[in-house]
Amino acid sequence: MTTARRRPRVLLVEDDPGDVLMIQEAYADLGRSGDLMVVNDGIDALEHVRREGTFADAPRPDLILLDLNLPRMSGREVLHALKTDPDLSHIPVVVLTTSSGEEDIVSAYTGHASSYVTKPVDFEQFVAAIHKIDRFYSEVARLPDHAA
Repeated sequence: MTTARRRPRVLLVEDDPGDVLMIQEAYADLGRSGDLMVVNDGIDALEHVRREGTFADAPRPDLILLDLNLPRMSGREVLHALKTDPDLSHIPVVVLTTSSGEEDIVSAYTGHASSYVTKPVDFEQFVAAIHKIDRFYSEVARLPDHAA
């Protein structure tokens, strides 16, 4: 017997409007634009997942796509805060960044990122990467259930 799996709610933490637009287009292409929430900096990311302030009624994401270079609080700091908080540490975090530096890759995995993806420059490759991430977390990986 197979049970229908709910598509994961995704929080995109990205300050580059062009990258936000490409990711939104990739989710729209999948028919999943309603599953994507966007914040533009690290402080808002933590407030969103903690459901604080203006995000008090926001649904908790099942997956976080996290850029490293963010205003107000870096992606590295966000990752550390998430993974050291017992209420949030179970949420998978995919680091999605322009950096291909070995130091950043090691730092992300040491900080317990679920995966590290360097943003492709080419639009089609960028969208394909987002589709692959979505397919993995929607169809292959099993995410923990939690209250909305």
